[in-house]
Amino acid sequence: VQLQASGGGLVQAGGSLRLTCAASGSIFSINHQGWYRQTPGKQRELVARISSDGNLNYADSVKGRFTISRDNAANTVYLQMNSLKPEDTAVYYCNAHVVADYYTEQPWGPEVGRRPLEVWGQGTQVTVSS
Repeated sequence: VQLQASGGGLVQAGGSLRLTCAASGSIFSINHQGWYRQTPGKQRELVARISSDGNLNYADSVKGRFTISRDNAANTVYLQMNSLKPEDTAVYYCNAHVVADYYTEQPWGPEVGRRPLEVWGQGTQVTVSS
């Protein structure tokens, strides 16, 4: 299972960006998918997350400015970021908790099943200039 993130860049304060995270691979289901961000010397923090039943979670600092949405058929989530501030500058990471199908060869024969996985995408840099 892989997550492909895109959409970061440089924008002036007050501007907008949209991040995209596409999940691919042997995915049976996605429990929740979202975005975290990290700046140097700080812990990675949750920005926004959407669950399979549509439940949304946002960091207080982005409420009213950021919107997370999902295309279930494409296993893709989007983060629309409006009214960006310099303090939003960070590397943004896509994250997903999935149930993945697996296949392995065992001495007694093939084994198939499903297992939970937490997957991270590569980071994408968002820089907001003042």
